Amino acid sequence: MLNVHPIYAFSDNYIWVIHNHTHAAVIDPGVASPVIEYLLSKKLQLSAILITHHHHDHTGGNTELLQSFDVPVYGPHNESIATVSHTLREGDQVNLEEMSLNLMIIDTPGHTRGHIAYYGSNPFNMVFCGDTLFACGCGRVFEGTTQQMYQSLQKLSQLPGDTLIFCSHEYTLGNIQFAKVVDPKNSQLIEFEIAARELRNRNVPTIPTTLTLERKINPFIRCEQQEVINSAQNYSGKLLPDPVAVFTALRAWKNHF
Repeated sequence: MLNVHPIYAFSDNYIWVIHNHTHAAVIDPGVASPVIEYLLSKKLQLSAILITHHHHDHTGGNTELLQSFDVPVYGPHNESIATVSHTLREGDQVNLEEMSLNLMIIDTPGHTRGHIAYYGSNPFNMVFCGDTLFACGCGRVFEGTTQQMYQSLQKLSQLPGDTLIFCSHEYTLGNIQFAKVVDPKNSQLIEFEIAARELRNRNVPTIPTTLTLERKINPFIRCEQQEVINSAQNYSGKLLPDPVAVFTALRAWKNHF
């Protein structure tokens, strides 16, 4: 049986560990010590490190982990990460034989120039999307363009509805507050806020969500829907001719929210 376990890091990061009770892969280890502690406590053998993008809070633990485990490090081909041994691009696959897990690579530039996501469909649909798609939100655009980020989110939104969204930060409650301003009459958003607050009150992650839910509540992947268009136009004070322009206005609004 395959399990996905969150390890808390820094103030709001999640380092994801995929394991089958004997072998494990770790995704975006910004720090090594809690990962090593978890692997030892569960008697897990690390098989691979998977990186979505180069930011230090996603890669900072690589060197220390490699001192303890001789494993491949997978990461984006379009970024310079010293510890990455195997570079990946759209359509490549990572086959983790020890866990009978095959992950397909999706290029998701925007947050950074070479950001990638890892999608698996067996034994269940899951995507490890780093800082691209968040629960009820999306990542900031640092190195890419808003058009790239919009297109990356559109790619992810085309995955099966039951896909579990494993993003890298616990930003959910803040994202909900923004989404409520954009779409104040969204009853499903209000229901999700109640559930998310209950989880956080118990210090339980709000992640993963599902793609089906995100399609209903996340304004950044709903840029063709009239409620979102109207709010973005009201904020920007002008007509927005296409979904990319709507997304660009939303992202600028959220940056200053």
